[in-house]
Amino acid sequence: MLKLRDILVELYRETATSLPYEIETKLKKIFKIENSNAKEALKVILENIKMAREFEKPICQDTGVPIFFIKAPFGISHNYIKNEIIKATRIATRNIPLRANAVDVLTDKNSGDNTGIGFPVIYIEEVNNSKLIIELILKGSGSENIGQIYKLPIQEIGAERDFDGVRKCVLDAIYKAQGRGCPPYFIGIGIGATKDQVTRLSKEQLLREIEDKNKNSLLDALEKKILKDINKLGIGPMGFKGKTTALAVKIGINHRHPASYFVDVSISCWAHRKSKVILKI
Repeated sequence: MLKLRDILVELYRETATSLPYEIETKLKKIFKIENSNAKEALKVILENIKMAREFEKPICQDTGVPIFFIKAPFGISHNYIKNEIIKATRIATRNIPLRANAVDVLTDKNSGDNTGIGFPVIYIEEVNNSKLIIELILKGSGSENIGQIYKLPIQEIGAERDFDGVRKCVLDAIYKAQGRGCPPYFIGIGIGATKDQVTRLSKEQLLREIEDKNKNSLLDALEKKILKDINKLGIGPMGFKGKTTALAVKIGINHRHPASYFVDVSISCWAHRKSKVILKI
């Protein structure tokens, strides 16, 4: 029987080398409607996806920051899970290989194995079921750098504390990016009471599938509206102008304080590397 550590190493391998088929399928669809440089960029992207899967090599030279979202049954030690992730990360960095990306802020030295203080990023919550659910995102730094957090209202962009204000925040973030961070993007939005709350919430939206529908009809309509407006900007694949700047927009909400309205915009590049494993305990 495979140990948790071995399963995690394979999760790393799958995430780093094989883009989810739903994303690849969407990229193939937009390839058919794009023209000129945008079409050529997508051609290279699709070839890259194919070769990475075939040769089991990382899709991108930046293998990103590992972010784990874990749902653990009652009675499973969180420290045990975290320690196994650390050990698996070291093995995966050496064997896949992953690029070493963990840099000590104090010394500016790279740890060499993708482990360090708060690295990988690990979120664990306890759930009342018999399954251990582990989801992994390898979050590229280029797209992470163009994410934005907003505190509404914002006079400069005419954003009030409402859904139209949220829409204006997202469009502002994408417009400011001007094609950096390797579009077409996958966009997660978090709305809530505090800065730390909405940044995690926006990241969680990146776990959702491209074609899923928000359970809330108002949010579903807003997701569709924002996606349509983003693609009207004409920034296009890799910033070469075109019809598709984003593949999907996903929104999560929490209650907010009467005096606060925070919006966080998390952006992933076209190489939106994510995988999931479900283990029966």
